[in-house]
Amino acid sequence: MKLHTTTDAVLVLEDGTFFRGKSLGKIGTTGGEICFNTGMTGYQEIFTDPSYYGQVVITTVAHVGNYGVQPEEVESNNIQIKGLICKEFSHHFSRKTAEGSLQEYFEKAGVVGICEIDTRELVRYIRDKGVMNCIISSETADVEALKEQLKQIPSMDGLELSSKVSTTTEYDLPATEKRFKVAVLDLGVKRNILNNLTSRGCECRVFPYGTTFDEMEAWGPDGYFISNGPGDPAVTTQAEKTVEQILNVERPMFGICMGHQILAQANGIPTYKMHNGHRGLNHPVKNLVTGRSEITSQNHGFAVDPEAVKNNPNVEVTHINLNDNTIEGIRIKNKPAFSVQYHPESSPGPHDSEYLFDLFVELMEKDKKNS
Repeated sequence: MKLHTTTDAVLVLEDGTFFRGKSLGKIGTTGGEICFNTGMTGYQEIFTDPSYYGQVVITTVAHVGNYGVQPEEVESNNIQIKGLICKEFSHHFSRKTAEGSLQEYFEKAGVVGICEIDTRELVRYIRDKGVMNCIISSETADVEALKEQLKQIPSMDGLELSSKVSTTTEYDLPATEKRFKVAVLDLGVKRNILNNLTSRGCECRVFPYGTTFDEMEAWGPDGYFISNGPGDPAVTTQAEKTVEQILNVERPMFGICMGHQILAQANGIPTYKMHNGHRGLNHPVKNLVTGRSEITSQNHGFAVDPEAVKNNPNVEVTHINLNDNTIEGIRIKNKPAFSVQYHPESSPGPHDSEYLFDLFVELMEKDKKNS
């Protein structure tokens, strides 16, 4: 196995705080919005999740890279994170089925990172101070120079990124046993979301960001899915207009994460940037319809305004976060449309919430019978 050498690296936060450690991945400089994920496993799925585009991820688990990488565990065609911060980075892996090391994976993709820093101290700091931009460099240790470079990194607030990660051309995914046709508006969709649809008999046609309602409707879908994705939902206005038109024709619709926020905005409910966001595999959510709680996988830095939801007579809250009472799910009264803020495909994560895909299928079955 190839031996890897490390060099000194430095992490600088937007407020001037800095940490020194060792390099991982490619030698270079990178920056973006810093955030932390509390998951204990599934790092390859996290790194390839399009919702992380533009962000530098801190992993709170102590060891990263110890089980290598393999093609089956990606959520998109590329690594999406801008950089990685971790405590212990393993250049060697022990899983027999792995096809390579995380170091080689990062080098090939050009990902810059830093390890051997106190991630517990860093996460506690970010949790207290709130989300901010950061820069990592293994090229220079000059903190003042990096502070100047950091000023050039745009804020996530007001940044439209879905168009950067969406497919550029529409494509089809066959169902295991074709029962329905689902039009997927790709704002940064994860592969395992699509797998959950196709395994339930949904033939999917995935449409690029910016596709109009008329273009999707021409395919004759039985339902619409609005995907997850990165960036600020408030400026993802093209998708919002499309969702408004889907609501007008009262076709079954299901939204996840960004899709949830867009559905809310299409009903006049604004979104806001959270202090830290929710990212991990262990977030407790209560289903207000059934009274049952579920452990969920989450990745979002924006949320829908709870007061606006409460004051909207056409929207019902279906799920809440048990940590902070943020809105985790809504459904539109008298219309076959619902959404959740978290990730029921849970890859990685628990499978408590897969029933939501079944609810979407039931909506389409009901709509077919009534049409």
